[in-house]
Amino acid sequence: MLRNLHLTGILFFILSLSAVAQDRLIIPDTVLINGDTLLMLGDSILVNEPVKEVFWKTGGNYNLNIQQVTLSNWAAGGTSSFALNSGFALFANYKKDNKVWDTQLNVNLGFNRQGERDFETRKSNDNFVFVSNYGRQLSDVLYLTTQLDARTQLLAGFRYSRPPGSEFEIRTKISDLLSPGYLQSSTGLNYRKTYQNKSRFSVILSPFTGRFTIVLNDSLSRVGAFGVTPGENVRAEAGMSFAAGVADFVLMENVTWKADLNLFSNYERFGNLVVNFNSIIRLKVNKYISTRIETALIYDEEVFVRQDDGTSKQAIQLQNLINFGISLDF
Repeated sequence: MLRNLHLTGILFFILSLSAVAQDRLIIPDTVLINGDTLLMLGDSILVNEPVKEVFWKTGGNYNLNIQQVTLSNWAAGGTSSFALNSGFALFANYKKDNKVWDTQLNVNLGFNRQGERDFETRKSNDNFVFVSNYGRQLSDVLYLTTQLDARTQLLAGFRYSRPPGSEFEIRTKISDLLSPGYLQSSTGLNYRKTYQNKSRFSVILSPFTGRFTIVLNDSLSRVGAFGVTPGENVRAEAGMSFAAGVADFVLMENVTWKADLNLFSNYERFGNLVVNFNSIIRLKVNKYISTRIETALIYDEEVFVRQDDGTSKQAIQLQNLINFGISLDF
């Protein structure tokens, strides 16, 4: 009878602790009564541990691609060359209650070096894109959003040419850090949806958009490069914008697609368009190696591109890169 009372009391004590415990309860491996083993228990009992809420999701990717061609006494002809392209993408996304804040930074830089030319090392890729948007949720898929979009490059860009009758190339600076730089701020409605396979789709329509074209280089400013008034450093425009993006869209196994499209039209000359489109298709080989197909398209009616015949005209700017190399996610 006494043994049964002891057993009942111990079990009641354990159950009472379980009802109020918030953390891990540590108890001995065995419980003894009068030297006899009563119960064989585990190392610990986990009781009602609270689940910690996570509001921030952060991460990124770094990629490095190198190509080298070395020729010596090569009868078929050709030139030794070296190419390097590197970049990183970072993101920080916040969500709590009805508030969301998504931020992305993408930086890419590439060079190629080829012998037997006057300027052996030349830039092949250079872009800096920062996009941040803050939204308040209105429904399951609709948000009131304010977005900041900043784009520029890191190093000076040159156009290379060889004057008629000259044996030497010349280079002319046509761009630089914040020459141009583009800053766009907009407020509007955002439709965004995340699917079960974690792919995301977003559309933002902003009737209130301010766009600023920045040219800080004085020599470029004096000639009115990138649409600024000659001698001025900033061109301000008011208009409307449309932005669409897709991320982590699975095309097939180990193949994902990320893309964003930004359209802007100036109210002063409504109907004109500034187009920015970026696309990355990633073919993942394993944890450390992948192939990336990157495409960038830009069209701006205020930017006149110099042609081979010496004339300048409005034109679609297109960049396409196919890279195979190291890719690290973190």
